Amino acid sequence: MFSWSGVGNEVWSGGGGVERGASVGDRDVPGEIALEARTRGHTSGFSKEKVKDLSVDTVLDTAICLAGYVLSASSPGEACGQHPGTGYLSLSKVVPFSHYAGTLLLLLAGVACLRGIGRWTNPQYRQFITILEATHRNQSAENKRQLANYNFDFKSWPVDFHWEEPSSRKESRGGPSRQGVALLRPEPLHRGTADTLLNRVKKLPCQITSYLVAHTLGRRMLYPGSVYLLQKALMPMLLQGQARLVEECNGRRAKLLACDGNEIDTMFVDRRGTAESQGQKLVICCEGNAGFYEVGCVSTPLEAGYSVLGWNHPGFAGSTGVPFPQNEANAMDVVVQFAIHRLGFQPQDIIIYAWSIGGFTATWAAMSYPDISAVILDASFDDLVPLALKVMPDSWRGLVTRTVRQHLNLNNAEQLCRYQGPVLLIRRTKDEIITTTVPEDIMSNRGNDLLLKLLQYRYPRVMAEEGLRVVRQWLEASSQLEEASIYSRWEVEEDWCLSVLRSYQAEHGPDFPWTVGSEVSAQLRGHTLHSAPSPEFPDPLAPLGTTVGLVLKEPAAPNLSCPHALGPQASPFAGMSSITYAASPARTSVLP
Repeated sequence: MFSWSGVGNEVWSGGGGVERGASVGDRDVPGEIALEARTRGHTSGFSKEKVKDLSVDTVLDTAICLAGYVLSASSPGEACGQHPGTGYLSLSKVVPFSHYAGTLLLLLAGVACLRGIGRWTNPQYRQFITILEATHRNQSAENKRQLANYNFDFKSWPVDFHWEEPSSRKESRGGPSRQGVALLRPEPLHRGTADTLLNRVKKLPCQITSYLVAHTLGRRMLYPGSVYLLQKALMPMLLQGQARLVEECNGRRAKLLACDGNEIDTMFVDRRGTAESQGQKLVICCEGNAGFYEVGCVSTPLEAGYSVLGWNHPGFAGSTGVPFPQNEANAMDVVVQFAIHRLGFQPQDIIIYAWSIGGFTATWAAMSYPDISAVILDASFDDLVPLALKVMPDSWRGLVTRTVRQHLNLNNAEQLCRYQGPVLLIRRTKDEIITTTVPEDIMSNRGNDLLLKLLQYRYPRVMAEEGLRVVRQWLEASSQLEEASIYSRWEVEEDWCLSVLRSYQAEHGPDFPWTVGSEVSAQLRGHTLHSAPSPEFPDPLAPLGTTVGLVLKEPAAPNLSCPHALGPQASPFAGMSSITYAASPARTSVLP
């Protein structure tokens, strides 16, 4: 029979022996509670008995015992005083921990006090605080000039331009809302499917997975410059480049507030006061996925004498937020508005210059501000999906496509086709980033697809099946000799091509798409049907070759011996050129 011998007492009777505990006095156990006792290290076969006379005090003592076991001990006997507590919250462990925490807090408080005293006794720091507070109250040019002499946390920099400023939206069509500017939305993967509640529930796991992938791994792979550790590693270089722009180029730093609340870090170099005429043009630079305006492509237009406005992607250096397509477009919108309404440049005097992934914001600006002067895309691509599929496993194809389309849709070609102005495309012949196979396979460069999609939209009659095939042959040429052989094979006549283009533009206007080449194609079809040579078309494919010459020739070929050359004598925007395609830094090939 079992007996209960007070709080902390453990007396078990049975066939396996007895384990003794600390007795505090025997008490009768009332009630009809059956206890089945088991002890470690003893044999089984304990008997079950009904115990009686369990008092209220005993129940309370037992509850306190168990609570002590949970908080501070490793067994009920230890909790009730049989052995010293060994739990995480035992008094013997809490007291030293509190001592350590108190010491650490005192050290941190001491460091903060010493830093405050050091700043207060430093006259230069007191002067900086005075200028910063004065700039927050009055953002005059003099206060901004004095504030630019200090390098400090950009979070404390006052906002220079707000997206809601009345003057910034006068010429905009509706303007952005707080949800962001308008983007081209991708078509649904399964068209014609009814959007019922059941279908939404079925899609929910895939949508959640795509969201998690995009906001964790995907965004950091696409924009490694937003990773904190990389920014910390590059910070000395960024500070040095920023100082060079301010001290040597008289750059003016500014903070822009986008419609989504992100603060965009910008740097403006004004060349309008110089004797060089290209200083009247503003080049807005859009950096790559790990580029910053401090050390990015802004140096190219600066060396050519242009006025330059550089900005950092959301989440890069001084800019806040994360670089998703919507945030990127919001940032680009406020940058263009800042250039027009605060810096005083007309859209016709603005050139958008982008490197690599910066082509997304550049093409968005070209689509949204069709009056800008020109667009230059260096080492850019047409669409992100093929490049994303290249670096991910084949089994992830569906997930990758869905994630890119829903959250990371960089549709450069689609946006560029909505721009009517001049375009300069620069393709790198050994680009390992935007090729889908190997860098040596020049036809896998997605810059080719960007060009072909633009040409097919602008010249649909010229870029028919045969025309598309010929242009692909020209893009595949790896030397000037191969290019020359293609020209001679298709009997390209430059003067005739230019006269046709000028005549069509004078008669129909500059808006694309052009139906130029339709007459030649009709002649070709009639000649092919008769299958007989004639003095006008001795070669059945000669008219087609001449038509393709409309795409392969144009007089305004810039000298791109420098990969990013924008000098006045090499301006890609002279004459009537509408597309200029540089196949490599060492040689230049031109398209209208």
